[in-house]
Amino acid sequence: MGQYITTHEFYHAYTDEPHATRRKEILKKYPEIKQLMGHDWRMSIQVTISVIIQISVAILLREASWLKLILFAYVIGGTINHTLSLALHELTHNLAFGHSRPMCNRLLGFFANLPLGVPASITLKKYHLDHHRFQGDTIYDTDVPTRFEVFLFSSRIGKLIFLIIMPFLYSFRPMFVFPKAIHLLEILNLIIAFTFDGVMFYYFGGKTLLYFLFSTALGLSLHPISGHFIAEHYVFKEGHETYSYYGPLNAITYNVGYHNEHHDFPYIPGRNLPKVRKIAPEYYDHLPQYTSWVKVLYDFVMNDNVGPWSRVTRPTKVGRVSVPTQQEYEQQLKSTVCQAHKLE
Repeated sequence: MGQYITTHEFYHAYTDEPHATRRKEILKKYPEIKQLMGHDWRMSIQVTISVIIQISVAILLREASWLKLILFAYVIGGTINHTLSLALHELTHNLAFGHSRPMCNRLLGFFANLPLGVPASITLKKYHLDHHRFQGDTIYDTDVPTRFEVFLFSSRIGKLIFLIIMPFLYSFRPMFVFPKAIHLLEILNLIIAFTFDGVMFYYFGGKTLLYFLFSTALGLSLHPISGHFIAEHYVFKEGHETYSYYGPLNAITYNVGYHNEHHDFPYIPGRNLPKVRKIAPEYYDHLPQYTSWVKVLYDFVMNDNVGPWSRVTRPTKVGRVSVPTQQEYEQQLKSTVCQAHKLE
């Protein structure tokens, strides 16, 4: 990594992602970690408070100046909407009410989705589990930028633009890279989201609705919390493809910064991820880690050796193994959780 990269090429790997292997090793050495698996219904309280705050602020700003609206949308709305998007991330793993009550998780996802202004809950779930199952896969992991994005956003200015339009890239990339059939729950999610938008617009005016949309666009772009998008899997140190962040913003983001721990144990709720590191420090303390998401964003733009190409990719599993469907993978995950809770 010490030399300037003149050809912007992904890091190619021909081994499976590292998390499954490390998970087996840790569970063998520390079987008590199984007790951390399950769900955390208390996250629904944080979601409810966040949604209420966003709706209240949006109504209060219905006649605000444009400058005030944008300022509040960035500082307050952007922060809250980003945390709500991370609540949706937790819910893709059924971590609020468990795998035995998937519809409760979906309903909470619909509710958390309201202030975002656009439907995202079900679509995120549809693609995010593939990211865990096939990390770095050139087809299935739509978290990896496309070569076209690498071509467009490799300069410093380009990387800054990449960060600014990140919510749009993350929203539309999966549809082009790996389009999937529309799920019935996606249609329901869309109806609920746009009905809520219509009600807010009808009763409180356009600025109320724009507050939600600005909050999402600004909060998921060049915002301190957005550092997690880059920190999680962009290669800053060759040989490492997942990175954890151990800073204060974990307190409001469901500990998403504990990303190595999360990928090792995706069925452990965010509240318990710090305990994983505490139980098995020898597996995590030596790994590259961050304490500032803002610095990650700065380094991403200014470091000429890092950019959208700084991702580990693997040959697609198509043709090499039988790839489980999302429903089959969820069933496997549910079975794993049930087995983990059995007394040995």
